[in-house]
Order: sequence, then structure tokens, then C-alpha cells
Amino acid sequence: MDFLETPEMQMLAIGVAFLVVIATLVFFTSKNKSRVCLDPENFKDFKLVKRSQISHNVAKFTFELPTTTSVLGLPIGQHISCRGKDSQGEEVLKPYTPTTLDSDVGRFELVIKMYPQGRMSHHFREMRVGDYLAVKGPKGRFRYQPGQVRAFGMLAGGSGITPMFQVARAILENPKDKTKVHLIYANVTYEDILLKEELDGLAENYPDRFSIYYVLNQPPEGWKGGVGFVSKEMIKEHCPAPALDIQILRCGPPPMNKAMAAHLEELSYTSEMQFQF
Repeated sequence: MDFLETPEMQMLAIGVAFLVVIATLVFFTSKNKSRVCLDPENFKDFKLVKRSQISHNVAKFTFELPTTTSVLGLPIGQHISCRGKDSQGEEVLKPYTPTTLDSDVGRFELVIKMYPQGRMSHHFREMRVGDYLAVKGPKGRFRYQPGQVRAFGMLAGGSGITPMFQVARAILENPKDKTKVHLIYANVTYEDILLKEELDGLAENYPDRFSIYYVLNQPPEGWKGGVGFVSKEMIKEHCPAPALDIQILRCGPPPMNKAMAAHLEELSYTSEMQFQF
């Protein structure tokens, strides 16, 4: 007699198959969860494995994840909270946006501008290879799905470039995402420009989808970019026009954010067309 001819045996076979499917789903779900390192409620320590000085007050810090296949688990456009100590030994918390994506497995990187009086800046200045940084997250209100808008306009100032770079990289490196990105990046001097080599690389590799316009308040001789502060005219020329399928992202010092909000309102960008990190 065939093994599956009786109703009892058929039910048993169905039950076994169901259990196999459930076990497989549990295995892969737990495997993916174990690869994600961030905890939104608790700080976790990550080891500094490389520190690269970019300029006199900017450095790139590379932190090691538990395994070579681990991912930080940070959604696009969100940030982490870092804990350190200031020069008085007091605890400090500050948000930072990694410049790496979850496609950069086994590590994450922070590009940090260190200010003379910055409390968290002191902590990063003192960090050496082998030290640990306490991190928790993800945090942030920004949510992105590929193709949710036709184009982004980005207005960044100083270290406000880090979330913009993260979002732009994620969009451009996804071959299924056709979103265009138009970035205006403002700084005081040429030396203050963060991630310039990486940004220029994006412009070179994705000329049809990414454009960048640099603005300097104190430009060097022969400078061909924007001069002064970001103006309404610059936004009108280099960002997508107001429309329901575009969004303008802002991130910079408070005075810049305030000025950009006023410019955008005068240019008829609604609040729904804007997001401030």
C-alpha cells in the first residue's frame, strides 16, 4: 500500500511540510536579526579600528562590527546616538549620521568635524585605535522608499552633508531607483568641504542622476562655484521646481536652516515638499 494513500498519512505529511517551512522562516529571520547590530534602547560598544585625519579638524573614524557579515541596521536617512565624555568627564550624547550604508558589511564610518569647544568633539579628539564608542539607534523621522519622489533637492551646510551623502549614495547605488538628486552644499572655505572626493565621484559616476553645486562664503582665487550664502536664485537654478512629486531636504546650522525655510516658502515650496534633518 502507498505510504500516502491513507488520510492519516496525508495529514501527517502536510504537518511535517508545514513545520519545515516554519523552521526555515524562523532560521532566516533570526539569522538576519543577528546580523543587525543596532539596539534602539540600549547602547552597544563598537571598536575603533581606523582613524584617518582628513584636515586639521576633520577625521574619519572606522568602527568594527562583530562579524564580517554584520550590518549596522540603519535605515536610509536616519542617525545614531553616540555617547562620550567631555573635557570635564561629564557624559555627552550627540547624534551622528554614518557615511556608510548597510551594504558596507562588517563596519561603519563616521566623518567628524571637531570644534574647539565641542563637548563630543573632545571625546572624538581623544579616541585612539582600539578604543570603543557607545552607540544606540536607529533614530530619526525620515523614511524613504525607492521611487517615492521624482527628485530630491538637497540644501546642506557644513557637517549637515552627512545625511545627504547617505541618502544620495543609497539612491544612486540602487539600479532600480531612478530618483534624481540635486545638491547645494555650502561652506565657509574650500578646506571646510567634507566628503568632496566622494561627492565629486558621485557626480562623475551618475551624471544623469546627481548634480552638486558648491557655495563658499570665503572662496579661493579662481573659484567657479557659488559665492556668499545660498540664495533664492541658487535654489531656483539648481533644485527641482515646486511639485507634488519632489522633496527638498535641509540640514545645516540653525541660521542656515531658518534662512532656507524662508527662501523655500517665498519660492512656493509647501511644507509637504520639505524635510529638515
